[in-house]
Amino acid sequence: MSEWSVAEPRKLTFDAPVTALHVRIVNGTVNVVGTDEGSARLEVTEIEGPPLTVTQQDGTLTVAYDDLPWKGFLKWLDRRGWRRSAVVSLAVPASTRVEVGVVGANAVLSGIDGGAEVKGVTGETTLVGLSGPVRATTVSGPVEAQGVSGALRMSSVSGDLTVIEGSCPLVKADSVSGSIILDLDPTGGPTDAGLTSVSGEIAVRLPHPADAQVEANTASGTVSNAFEDLRVTGQWGAKKITGRLGGGTGRLKATTVSGSIALLRRPPAEDEPWDAPGPQDAPSRGAEEALRDISSDTVAPSDRSPDGTTGGPTEQKGL
Repeated sequence: MSEWSVAEPRKLTFDAPVTALHVRIVNGTVNVVGTDEGSARLEVTEIEGPPLTVTQQDGTLTVAYDDLPWKGFLKWLDRRGWRRSAVVSLAVPASTRVEVGVVGANAVLSGIDGGAEVKGVTGETTLVGLSGPVRATTVSGPVEAQGVSGALRMSSVSGDLTVIEGSCPLVKADSVSGSIILDLDPTGGPTDAGLTSVSGEIAVRLPHPADAQVEANTASGTVSNAFEDLRVTGQWGAKKITGRLGGGTGRLKATTVSGSIALLRRPPAEDEPWDAPGPQDAPSRGAEEALRDISSDTVAPSDRSPDGTTGGPTEQKGL
């Protein structure tokens, strides 16, 4: 085993093969990028507090604090140990299996196809262009996934969960009070999506033409539906959106207790408008405002669903 102690800014290159990467830091930033190169590189540009221990053994590269274990990571509450910070950047082969744990730090992963898992407490997590299976778990930090094409599982207590242009075959997202935003890429195949929140809003933008069996429920929230082939039932209290779009190959199941649900329709081309909601059953704006950031289109009124309910956002603003 090779080992280094990093107490000041430093660069390291690892010529031995790297098949797995483990990173655990408190405060600061972790950047991990997948490359076509066979070697791995580490750069620590800022560090305060105790040194980071870097080890390489049997294909596993570890960059972590000795007193910060992966097991029980989200329960690590030694506030005295939070007085530390590091900015760490790593370039590894794209096929590397990546595990990142951050307490107060931000984490950015891109170009990894070997699978990734991120655990966070309060920092932001950004996942870009990952094609392997991905799992992200946070307490209060938001998670944003862009262009992810592998199976995606996300969980949070109060942080927002956002998927932009996802072509994932499987999406599972669970939150207590955070919003869940799902925007599906029309170039991807059918998606099996299961979204659950207690009080957070849920907004989903489906491709056009859509291909999914849909079941969306809210116990006390409002609903917005942009698809005339879907049926909205329930006038007071619990409301449900059900039906089949296209061949019903994919599946969308969304459940929230008190949050609103919005089902939006992606236009056939990016220069065409989205469908807009009417005055009835308009959801609260939080989740839909987040979806607005995906497109700069201005939208026209939508058709009504069979029971007269209208749906969709009113306008789109640039990112």
